Amino acid sequence: MVATAALGSTFTIPARAQDRALSKTLTYEQKTATATVEAIERNSRLVTLKEENGDYTEVTVPAEVKRFDTLKIGDKITVKYYENIVLRLKLPGEKAVDTDTGAVTPSAGAKAGGTAALQRTITATITEIDQKVPSITFTGPNGWKHSSRVQDKEALKKVKVGDRMDITWTTAALISIEPAK
Repeated sequence: MVATAALGSTFTIPARAQDRALSKTLTYEQKTATATVEAIERNSRLVTLKEENGDYTEVTVPAEVKRFDTLKIGDKITVKYYENIVLRLKLPGEKAVDTDTGAVTPSAGAKAGGTAALQRTITATITEIDQKVPSITFTGPNGWKHSSRVQDKEALKKVKVGDRMDITWTTAALISIEPAK
């Protein structure tokens, strides 16, 4: 599975250095989802999953998951995932970053599956602030753009359009494939 993460729908902006807070970590709860395999494209290793709520998701299973060939339509896949986000206000003149690292570890047990983790850090620029909503819009490398509500109105007053922030999000997912019932 290639794990990806998106910024949550709401988050808190860190205060400026002079306010003694350069960064903020937002930790989200660990979540568990069960899905049914609806389609498998063996050549591209693309699997279509139907979640219990009826939503469909496509995942690419990396070559490191050796037991991919045991996967069948109708199999149940359980995914436990964890996500957190770190926001850090950059100091003037600090170099921009755009990094992406990940790893996949196949499970050692009798069932097919494994753990996938991804960490991405980018430098984004605040391009819009709306105190009425309140919300903030960022733009970053490769055309990346994100808008979100902000929970802490006072923190939002401490940043301005043009400020740059490093945004790091980490996602880890534990995937197990169980026989269809």
